[in-house]
Amino acid sequence: MPNSDYLFRTGRLKLLEIKDSDIRILTLEQARDAVDKGIHIGGAFSAVVPFVSLFYGGIMNLDVVQPTRPGQDMFVLSKGHAVATLASIYADLGYFDRTVLKNSRSRQSILNGHPGPILPGIPISTGPLGQGLSVAQGFALIGKRNPAFDSFCLTGDGELQEGLIWEAVMYASYKRLDNLCILVDKNSGQLDDTKQLVFPLLELVDRFKSFGWRVISVDATQYGPVLDALRTFKFSPRDGRPTAIICRTRKGFGGFSSVMSGHKVEIPDSLTEQEIALQQQRRELRIAEFLAFFKTLESREEGVAARDRLLTIAKAMNLKIESGRKKTPALQTIPMSAKTRKAPPRRKAIRYDPSLLPKLDKTKEYSASGVITLAMRAFARDPRIVTIDADLASTSGLEAGVSYVDSTRAINVGIAEANMMNIGEAFAAMGYNAWVSTFCPFFDWKVLRRIAIGHQERMEAAQMKGGWLNEGHGLDLTFLATAPNFETKTNGGTHMGNDDSLVFDGIAHLKIIDASCPQLVLSILKWIMEGNRGLVYLRILRAPSGVLYDSDFVFDFGKGYFLRRSDADRVIIISSGRGVFEALGAADLLAKSGIAAGVVDMPSVDEAMLLDLYDSGKKIFVAEQNNGFIWSHFQRVLFRGRKNIDSGRLIAINTLAENGKPQFIHSATYGELLDQFGLAPEQMAEKIKKAINR
Repeated sequence: MPNSDYLFRTGRLKLLEIKDSDIRILTLEQARDAVDKGIHIGGAFSAVVPFVSLFYGGIMNLDVVQPTRPGQDMFVLSKGHAVATLASIYADLGYFDRTVLKNSRSRQSILNGHPGPILPGIPISTGPLGQGLSVAQGFALIGKRNPAFDSFCLTGDGELQEGLIWEAVMYASYKRLDNLCILVDKNSGQLDDTKQLVFPLLELVDRFKSFGWRVISVDATQYGPVLDALRTFKFSPRDGRPTAIICRTRKGFGGFSSVMSGHKVEIPDSLTEQEIALQQQRRELRIAEFLAFFKTLESREEGVAARDRLLTIAKAMNLKIESGRKKTPALQTIPMSAKTRKAPPRRKAIRYDPSLLPKLDKTKEYSASGVITLAMRAFARDPRIVTIDADLASTSGLEAGVSYVDSTRAINVGIAEANMMNIGEAFAAMGYNAWVSTFCPFFDWKVLRRIAIGHQERMEAAQMKGGWLNEGHGLDLTFLATAPNFETKTNGGTHMGNDDSLVFDGIAHLKIIDASCPQLVLSILKWIMEGNRGLVYLRILRAPSGVLYDSDFVFDFGKGYFLRRSDADRVIIISSGRGVFEALGAADLLAKSGIAAGVVDMPSVDEAMLLDLYDSGKKIFVAEQNNGFIWSHFQRVLFRGRKNIDSGRLIAINTLAENGKPQFIHSATYGELLDQFGLAPEQMAEKIKKAINR
C-alpha cells in the first residue's frame, strides 16, 4: 500500500501540472495583449516546467512582500527571452498586479522583452547572453555569509556557447559554491536554428562534471524528475560542489500549435485564442484528474495526512481545494493582488574613522595604489565594502587594503574581467559599496552596458509612483581603472588606455573621473564612501606622483580646479591625470618667458567652467594623454551653449591622429610618448608661444 509521503508526492505533482496550465495561459494572454503581439514563445514554453517546479515546488525561500529583505533565496533569469513565463509567475505570486501583463513591450509598460529591475522582484537586467550566471554566482558568494541563502539561475543551452558562462562555471567550483544551482533549459534550439544548436554542446553533463560540479540530467517534460533534482539540491547534504540541473526538453514544449516551437513570433489573435482554449481544456482535465485522486484520500487512513499537506501547498500555489464529507471536491484559483511593498530606504554612507586615513606629505611622492591600500584599511572596517580584482590587484591596491581587515571581502577572480564585473554588480545590488578593478582596456563594454541599464531601471523603480525600490537601491559600483593614458608605457597598444574614456563615455549614468595626484585620489575615495554615487569609472596613475592638493581638499564630481591662476594669465591649460604635471611644467617654462599661464585640473568634466573659460577670451589649450575626452566635451558644451564660436582660441593636444581620427599607441617609454604627441612641457610651451605670437 502506498504510504502518506507517496500519496502527497503524487498529489503535489498533479497540482504542479494544474499550475503549469495556469502559467501557460497567462503567458499566451501576454502575447495576445502585447503591443506587438510578439513573444519569445519557444524558450518561454520550454522553461515552464523548470520554472513552475522551482517557484511552486517548495524549493525557494522568498519574501514577496519585501523582495530586498536579506536572507531570502535569489533568482536570476539569465536567458532573458523567457521573461514572459517569469512575469506570469511573478504576477501569480503577487510581486505585481496582473494588469502589468497587458500591453507589454510598450512604452507605457514596465514589462519589457527582457527582464530588468524596473519590474518588482527582479534584481538585475538580463538579456545580453551569458551574463546572468556570473551574477547569480555573485549572489551565491554573498549567500555564503550571514544570513545564508541559496542562489538559482535559469539559463539556456544556446547561451552556453558564450565564453563568460564558463568563467563563472570554473570560479563557482573553485569557491565551492554549493549554494548555487543552475537550471539549463536544454531545448536544443536557438534563434537561427530552432531545431538544433548552431554549435552543439555534446556531453554537457561531462562538461560540467569536469569543472567540479554536481550534475543531474532530467527529463524536463515531466515534473517528477525536475522536482526531485531540485529537492536533491535543496535538502540533501552538500559537499562544496555547485549543482547543474540539465533540463532536457524542446522548444515550445507544452504548446499545441507548431508556431509554439518558434523563437520570437508574432501570434495572430485567432491562433492565440485557439491555443488558450486548448490549454484551458487541458487544465480542466488535470483538475478532474486531481480531484478524483484527492477524493480517494478521504477513504484511506494514510491519505488523511497527505490530504492535509496538499491543502497547505495548494494554498501556497494560489489554489483552493474545497472538500468535505458532504461536498464534492472542487478546485479554484485564488485571485492574487499585488503584495510587494516599497523597499525600505538603504543608508549607503560608509562608516569610518577619518583619523585612520593616510596623511600625505606634499614634499613626497606616493603611488595611487598605495594610498588606496591604506585608505581601504579604514573604509573596510564597514562590512559593506567589498572589492573584486582580476589578477591585477597589485596595481589597484584594493585587495591588500580590504584583506587587511577581512580577506573574505577581498576577492580575486583571476584573469576573468567580465566575471569580475558581474560579481561586483551582484554585491552592489545587495547594498554593498562594491569595487572592481583591472587595466583600463580590459573592462568589458557589453557587461558594463548591461549593468548600466540595470542601474537605470533601479533608479526608475525607486522614483516612479508605485515603484518597488526606494532611495539607496541604485548600484554603488566603482570601476577602478588602472594604468590610464600613458601609464602602461612600453606595454603598447593592447594595454594602453588612451581610448577607454571616450568609448565608455557612451555608457549612460557612468561617472568618469581621471585622477591626477594621490591626495585627489584620497578625496575621491571619501566622496564615493558617502554613498549613492552610482556607477563610477575612476582612472588612477600607476607610477608614483607628487601631491598637488592640500589635505583638506574636498572633491566634487563635475568640478574642475585651478592649480595655478593669476589676473595676468594669457592662456589656460586644461588637463587631467598625469598630464596635469606636464601642464604645470609647461606653465613654469612659459613664466620664464614672461607668459602667465593658468593650469586647470579637470578630473571630471566641469561644463560650467568650460563655458566660463571660453568666455574669458583667453586662448585655451586642452592637453590630454588620450584621444581627447575633455576636448570632446568642450566641443559639445560650446555647441549647445554658444551661438558664435571662435575656434581659433581653442587648441587641442592629444593622441588623435593628424586627421582627427582615433588611433592606438605603439610601445614606448613615457618620455618618448610625450615627445611623439607633443605633450612634453617643452613642446607645449613652444606651441603656446607660437599661438600667442600668431
